[in-house]
Amino acid sequence: MVNFDFSEEQKLFRKAVREWCEKELPLERIREMDSQGEIPKEIIKGLSDLGLLLMTIPEEHGGAGTDWTTACIAAEELGYADISIALPVLFLVENSWGFVVDKYCTEQIREKVIRKAVKGEAFVGIASTESGGGSDVAAIKTTGRKEGDYWIINGEKTYISGTEEVKKLGGGYFLLARTSPPPPGASHRGITAFYLPINAGGVELGKRLEEMGRMAISTGSIIMENVKIPDSYRLGEEGKGFYLTMEGFDNARLLIGATCLGAAQRALEIGMEYIKERKAFGNPIGKYEGIQFDLADLWAELEALRSLVYRTAWMNDEKYKNKRFTPHEVAKYISAVKLKVPPFAFKTFEHVLLWLGAWGYSKECPLEMGLRGIMSYYIGAEGTVNIQRIVIARELLGKDYIPYK
Repeated sequence: MVNFDFSEEQKLFRKAVREWCEKELPLERIREMDSQGEIPKEIIKGLSDLGLLLMTIPEEHGGAGTDWTTACIAAEELGYADISIALPVLFLVENSWGFVVDKYCTEQIREKVIRKAVKGEAFVGIASTESGGGSDVAAIKTTGRKEGDYWIINGEKTYISGTEEVKKLGGGYFLLARTSPPPPGASHRGITAFYLPINAGGVELGKRLEEMGRMAISTGSIIMENVKIPDSYRLGEEGKGFYLTMEGFDNARLLIGATCLGAAQRALEIGMEYIKERKAFGNPIGKYEGIQFDLADLWAELEALRSLVYRTAWMNDEKYKNKRFTPHEVAKYISAVKLKVPPFAFKTFEHVLLWLGAWGYSKECPLEMGLRGIMSYYIGAEGTVNIQRIVIARELLGKDYIPYK
């Protein structure tokens, strides 16, 4: 028989994260963070004390060595608490991209940044997006030229999370650069991954971008002019960086799905509380079928998607632990998560806000933070919805049916 239950350890873990969030992240605190545009240091320290920062890396490297199912539990609880999505963004960036950096880096980098990031004393992010080249990762213009035992990096990255946080904490980014011309029909080759320390000479952080949501975590650009980094900062094999990037994207998409589950759950709970109390024509509006049926549909879809997310997390764990599934098999399900869960979460906030009427349109209502924040995952963070459809169709039909080849 299939067992859909969490382990006792995972149940206790969820309880601990929920209790910390209830104490440290009430909705009033989330509003304050959203208004001030900053995640307080004590909150980052709290995440570290809970073991949530880079929790997916091995214990011998300073992490908790947790599996991806447990990481999804943490993401869901953080999404439930911080419906603005700012803190969950910090969590998923550190856990997905910190995981990839740690997996492929040298012990030198682990000592310089990874072990510090686990303690909340450094930031590890992802710098792949460029102006005019978001979903098409292989179309990057940033270049890397080897000179002896060093690489000279030139280029610019934009829409990069954590550019203000990395100024304060130190650390760096998983970086992609083209290091050799691609062979015909294989633009993904010839791209190499590096760890870019933010304090390297020639690195300049651009002005913070003003976004519509997730206001407490920053977004900006990185300009690199003749940045010289040692070959020991290269991640994985030369020319194989695209594959490392896809691994990072897959893990990030999974955590995004879990985050959106938590946020949608919170939106429904806030909505249910309201429709029990708000009266129209002498009855609570929750008695009217127009709202009841909407609630029932949203709840049923949420439960179906929760099963998809955690089944996919289990597959991801089996891929890493037992090689039971191939990366391509898991990627198909992860893309299904990214395709379906963020749009559903956005729809949930949209529908519940309609239940709330004028209150929902005011900033006294916390749900508008969620609508703005979830939109970033819907629009394209870690891949647009149509990119997910291409990945799924590729796995169903075969590589010969990839539309851009």
